[in-house]
Amino acid sequence: MIHISIFASGSGSNAENIADYFRGNEDIEVSLIISNRRDAYVHERARKLGIPSVTFSREEFAVGTEIVKKLHEYNIGFIVLAGFLLKVSQPLLDAYPGRIVNIHPALLPAHGGRGMYGDKVHRSVVDAGEKESGITIHYVNEHYDEGNIIFQATCVVETDDTPDDVARKVHLLEYAHYPEVIASLVKKIAEENQQFENK
Repeated sequence: MIHISIFASGSGSNAENIADYFRGNEDIEVSLIISNRRDAYVHERARKLGIPSVTFSREEFAVGTEIVKKLHEYNIGFIVLAGFLLKVSQPLLDAYPGRIVNIHPALLPAHGGRGMYGDKVHRSVVDAGEKESGITIHYVNEHYDEGNIIFQATCVVETDDTPDDVARKVHLLEYAHYPEVIASLVKKIAEENQQFENK
């Protein structure tokens, strides 16, 4: 069994979608939700899902050591960022090399970087006159939105689309693809663990 932790800063709709996807899975479980905001609605979603959730301050995220301890307490083997707005600190990157992924609501490297999240991304896409947008699932490194790209999916941006229109299209892509990509990545880790144990 590989235990997943989801990091989220806001509503947590992606977190709930991912948790529902893995409900009853014998090999993968969403075991912990972590946020940087005590009032984030993701905590209410976690409560309804029966998943423990905790809050750490911005300062605690910057240091990272207490978060790593909490992750180890829950035997977490993989971290998923789902609408998480803080930079991941080096202790977390060191503790989970190649095991932290993020989803960005545009086609990186365009419309990414510090401060580019949520509606700001969709507004940037519309203002730039882009003909398409989409999602980018990527590994997390020490820079915002610069980790190696794992998967992208696209949607058409019509000339009269508003940022809200683009957001709705992108959300559908997030819900459809993020859990599947996570499942394939975690399955690969489980296979690697099995090969290591068999040596």
